[in-house]
Amino acid sequence: MRKRSIRTFLPNKKTAYAFALLFLITAVFAGTAVGTIHVPFRHIAVILAHHLFGTSLDLDASIDNIVWKIRFPRVVLAGLIGASLAIAGAAFQGLLRNPLADPYTLGVSSGASVGAVMVLFFNLSIPLFGGFTLPIVSVSTAILTIFCVLLFAQTIERSMKLETIILTGIIFSSFLGAFISLMIALTGEELRQIINWLLGSVSMRGWPYVQLITPFFIVGALMLIYMAPELNAMSFGEEKAKHLGVNVQRKKMMVLIAGSVLTGAAVAVSGTIGFVGLVVPHFVRLLIGPDHQHLLPLSMITGAGFLILADLTARTIISPTELPIGVITSLVGAPVFALILLNKKRKGSVA
Repeated sequence: MRKRSIRTFLPNKKTAYAFALLFLITAVFAGTAVGTIHVPFRHIAVILAHHLFGTSLDLDASIDNIVWKIRFPRVVLAGLIGASLAIAGAAFQGLLRNPLADPYTLGVSSGASVGAVMVLFFNLSIPLFGGFTLPIVSVSTAILTIFCVLLFAQTIERSMKLETIILTGIIFSSFLGAFISLMIALTGEELRQIINWLLGSVSMRGWPYVQLITPFFIVGALMLIYMAPELNAMSFGEEKAKHLGVNVQRKKMMVLIAGSVLTGAAVAVSGTIGFVGLVVPHFVRLLIGPDHQHLLPLSMITGAGFLILADLTARTIISPTELPIGVITSLVGAPVFALILLNKKRKGSVA
């Protein structure tokens, strides 16, 4: 009954996609336009058309450099990170049937952070991979963490209740956080670099960082969108999914790996940015319902726009000082997390 009452007030899916795309486009132009030097939207459109389609450019070279080499790659990177965390959060919530699940609360972000800090701390470089060492190690430790969380939760309680998995994720997150603190305490010259990275930021990261995250984003997002029908089936419980012909164990592993790939790559290029995977999917689910065939892509689009605006807020709210983007998302996400928890407890059911 509750799902039906929510759906009564929803726009149709085409309207939802139109609003999400309009939100993203507005965020992209706003994030590119606002700064010490304001760039009009029409100038941004001309510059992007010049670089993407080879049209003529009749603007000052300094404006072109500000847009194409500084602001636009930062906006693209923030969008890819937000999209990665949001779609991963939506998938984890659907798989575990719990609106409190996201890469942050499950410990996946902390696991990815440990891998990234190890690369920075030991100055690691994997032969043949070179610059991709950071995201590869981060993705690997993220995948390892989520499997350790599930294994430990199963050891505590064989039925693996959802609350047990969440609490186990929080325990692992705290433990890994302590491990990161230990490495920071032992760090010398790299201290500032690691601290700035851990706070979460897309500042001073250009096209090379976009190139780092893009292949992981494409693979992870396509895997999750491809498995949307199976996620719909598993959201009713594993037994019902098996009756519908879903290979539950295999699909569960694929969802966990894809979500961890997205999280690990996002953390590698930006540091720890919490609550995006919690807030955005929950908001989108309230608007369009729990169908993952629409929930996943809409969460991805909305998450991209959300993090672009969060980054814009971080660099302008107390200008010229720039806040870490993770501070903004936590200020928004922590109260939402508390409200979801209270609502879940009050109604005694999963949203």
